[in-house]
Amino acid sequence: MPHAENALVRKLSNFIRLSPEELACLSEIQSKPSNIESKTELVHEGQTGHRAYILQSGWAYAYKLLPDGGKRSILLRTSDHSIATITDAVVSVIPLPRMIQMFKDFPRLGVAILWAISRDEAITVEHLVGMGHRSAIDRVANFFMELGQRLQLVGLASNTNFECPLSQYLLADALGLTAIHVNRVLRQLREKGLITVKEHHVVINDVKGLIKLAGYDAGYLDQPRPWAALDS
Repeated sequence: MPHAENALVRKLSNFIRLSPEELACLSEIQSKPSNIESKTELVHEGQTGHRAYILQSGWAYAYKLLPDGGKRSILLRTSDHSIATITDAVVSVIPLPRMIQMFKDFPRLGVAILWAISRDEAITVEHLVGMGHRSAIDRVANFFMELGQRLQLVGLASNTNFECPLSQYLLADALGLTAIHVNRVLRQLREKGLITVKEHHVVINDVKGLIKLAGYDAGYLDQPRPWAALDS
C-alpha cells in the first residue's frame, strides 16, 4: 500500500515527520494483513498473550460484556474488554516482541504511538465527562463532530461529509443512551438543519451551528482543527 494511503502513516505523520526508514518500518509491520469479516471478535475478555492490532481499513469497536449478557461499548484500553469488527476489515497483527524491537530501532515511532495512546485516553475522559454532564442532544452533536475530525486525520472524511457504519444500537451504547433516544435526537438535529444521517452517511449541514449547540472544543484531540475559524 502506498504510504500516502496508509491510515497509520497519515495519523502518525500529524505528530512527527516520518523518515524514509520509519516509513519502511511501518510498511513492513503491515505487510502481511488479514481480511476479517464483519462481526468477528478480534480480542475477547480474559484473552492472554499480548499483541498489537493495526486496523488498515474497516471499522471495529471495543466493548465490555455486562452481567446480563448485554454489551456496553467502551473506549478504555484495558485487558478486560473485547474488540470486534463492525464491517469487513483488513487487520495486521504485530507480536509484542516485534513491537518492542521496533521501539528500540525507531524510538521516535514509539513516541508517536504513545502520543496516539494518550490521545485515546483524552477521548475516553471527554466521553466520560459527556455522559455525566451533557444532555442527549449535546452528546450526539459532540460525538459526530469528534468522529468527523478523527476520520479527517486518516483521510476518510471531508470537513462536512463522512461514512459512518454505526447502527443506532451501537451509537446508543457508545453514548449511554437508548436506540429510541438516539433516533429522536437525530431527528431533532435534522429538523434544526444541523446534521443529516442517512444510509450510514453523515452530512454536517451547519458546522458553526453544530459547534455552538454542542459547545464543542476539540482541543483534547490534539490535531489540526479544520473549523478553527468558525468556533469563535
